[in-house]
Amino acid sequence: MSRSFFAPSGVESSSSSSGGDRGASPPSDSSRAPFLSNKEAATTLNLGNDAAASGGANGISSDRQDKSALATAGALPPILAYCTASILMTVINKYVLSTRFTLNMFVLLIQSLVGVILVRAAKSTGAIQLRDFNSKDAKNWFPISCLLVLVIWTGSKALQFLSIPVYTIFKNLTIILIAYGEVFLFNARLTRIILLSFGLMVLSSIIAASADIARVLDLADLRMPHNADSLDAVSRLSAGHEVGTSDPLAGIKASVNALDAPDSEGEGVLEAMGGWHIFNSGYVWMALNCTVSAAYVLFMRKRIKSFGFKDWDTMYYNNLLSVPVLIVMSLFVEDWSGANFEKNFPSDRRTSLMTAIVFSGACAVFISYTTAWCIRATSSTTYSMVGALNKLPLALSGMVFFNDPVTTGSTTAIGTGFLAGLVYAYGKNQQAEAGRLASANGAANHGASSSLEERDEFKGSLPMHQREGGAKGRVE
Repeated sequence: MSRSFFAPSGVESSSSSSGGDRGASPPSDSSRAPFLSNKEAATTLNLGNDAAASGGANGISSDRQDKSALATAGALPPILAYCTASILMTVINKYVLSTRFTLNMFVLLIQSLVGVILVRAAKSTGAIQLRDFNSKDAKNWFPISCLLVLVIWTGSKALQFLSIPVYTIFKNLTIILIAYGEVFLFNARLTRIILLSFGLMVLSSIIAASADIARVLDLADLRMPHNADSLDAVSRLSAGHEVGTSDPLAGIKASVNALDAPDSEGEGVLEAMGGWHIFNSGYVWMALNCTVSAAYVLFMRKRIKSFGFKDWDTMYYNNLLSVPVLIVMSLFVEDWSGANFEKNFPSDRRTSLMTAIVFSGACAVFISYTTAWCIRATSSTTYSMVGALNKLPLALSGMVFFNDPVTTGSTTAIGTGFLAGLVYAYGKNQQAEAGRLASANGAANHGASSSLEERDEFKGSLPMHQREGGAKGRVE
């Protein structure tokens, strides 16, 4: 209980006036009151219970305000660290994969090795606690690591062909797949607010892809190949009138076709597929990434409880077990010839690319640490809200670092996706709060029913008391 150590000025003067007398009377009740607790002071001064309650409430309120301020100040560093780590990870991966890069598995392999080395180093220094490697756990966890490899691989392919804003917006669709998966697997419940956020997520994805959809439709509306039907003109199939052969999408087609092998023969991919290669490059990879990500989260949720893994255990096993999978997939899927390695790692950029890849592996470890730090310092509710708010700077980072076009459609899509994340986080928090209240009410009702049963059990029996100094069990 809070105590006051400052006496009123009146008490101070009275004490000083009688300071030298040995036979001075003991301090009065009123002079001792400031040194007592709220309840004791109220009793001493014959105050009512309301005064004591008021003083106690004010003290508790002040303590709560102080604790709230300290909690807010302590939560800021982990939140900023988590946001910085996630943005750095995305920007660095985009920097590595934005060129004509084909060794995606090799990049993931280096990142996994860096993660294993850093986690082991942290354990050796005593910075983290990590369970010892167990072959049985590794065997049972191996399917989850394989799914994680597919998640990271499809995500890297999607990020290679899509801009960061579009990639970030479409990543929200994974939330919808996970939510409906939980409905079927775990009998979860979806509220109206959560369904509203899903609608906003789909709307933001449509807005983000609208520019590419318009380009594809314009390209597909032209006859392929562009052979002149009359003097320097081709026929537009839908309109039926002649248009010039100048192609407004020549730049887009050239940039996409440049991703193909330089020794490819015949028509360009865009010409052969009527423009739909734009979707086959980025959006199909994005759809695969959302599907595999949802499967990974749902499957891991079912298995992680039986394993009893902590955050660092999960990360260590995921990185360690993904190394052999990445080696095998890289050897079978990717071209390891000297010419292809020189093309992916040109001599003038080799050092910077390798440094960025190693640093991205360190960022992955940093993300895992800051995630656990953020949840520990705040709460899972705050963490989910931070994840929603982080979509905005993550999408804007592509416009800042990679000169992604700033258009009305892109900004509208980012804003809608940002709003969808906020609505989803709010809906999940409301759902969690309702669950906690239901559990608390259930426990209270159970306690009340138990006390009623105990009263009914002793109804009609004589109360047994023990007189002070008397025998136990006498009826009073």
